[in-house]
Amino acid sequence: MDSEFTIDELAREAGTTVRTLRVYNERGLLPPPALKGRTGFYGDEHLNRVRIISRLLDRGIKLSGVRDLLEAWDRGDDLAAVLGVSASAAPAPKSTVTEVETTVAATDLAERYRDVPNGLARVIAVGLYEPVDATTYRVKDPKLVDIAAQLLGAGVAQARVLDELDRLRDDCDHIARQFVDLFERTAVREFRRSDRQSEDVAELVGHLSMTRTMPGRMAADLVGQYVTRYLEHVTRELGDVLPDET
Repeated sequence: MDSEFTIDELAREAGTTVRTLRVYNERGLLPPPALKGRTGFYGDEHLNRVRIISRLLDRGIKLSGVRDLLEAWDRGDDLAAVLGVSASAAPAPKSTVTEVETTVAATDLAERYRDVPNGLARVIAVGLYEPVDATTYRVKDPKLVDIAAQLLGAGVAQARVLDELDRLRDDCDHIARQFVDLFERTAVREFRRSDRQSEDVAELVGHLSMTRTMPGRMAADLVGQYVTRYLEHVTRELGDVLPDET
C-alpha cells in the first residue's frame, strides 16, 4: 500500500525542510499532493522524487537543470538507475556496522586499555566512549568503535589505534571546517545579498546539500587513490599469490 505523508512528514522522511518542499512545488519539480479535505497528502512517488532532486543538487546541478532531467525521467528515461535510486522508493539501506556493546563498566574499560598510558581518558578524548556515571560508560560513536575493533583484530596495537583515530578526527575536522567556511564565504554571503526569493532559497539549499556531502565523497576518493598508490609495491611483490581482481 502506498504510504501517505503530510508535508511535514514528507520533509522529515526525506531529510529536508517544509520550506524547501514548497519551493519544489512552486518550481514545478514536485507533483501536487492528493487533497483530502483541506489537507494535502504525498506518497512514495513524491518521496522518491525529493530524493532524486537532492542527489541532483548534490552534483551541483541548478534547479532549472533538475527540472529538465526530471522531465526526461517522466518521459521514461532511466534517470533513477543512473542516479542509483530505486523506482520503488525504498529507503536507502542502513549502514552495516558490526554490533558492539552499548554500555561497559568503567573498571572493564580501564582494564581493556590498561597497557595504554591514560587509556581511559584517551578513549573518551578520541570519541569512542563517554561516561554515563562514575561507574558506567557507553558507546559514543558505534562506527568509530567498530573501526577500532577491526584494527585491533588485524593486530594493530591499542596505542597505535588511538593515535590514528586521533589524527583521523583532527584531519576530518580540518576538512569539514574548510568546506563550511567556504560555504559561508560564498553561498551564504551571496544569499544575504539576494532578494531572498524562492529561487534564491533553492540555490542556497542546493549549496547546503552539496556542502554536506561533497567533502566526504572527495575525501573517500582521494584516500582510495593514495591507498592504491602506496599498495603498489606490495601487490607487485605478492602478485603471484594474490587473485587477479586485487
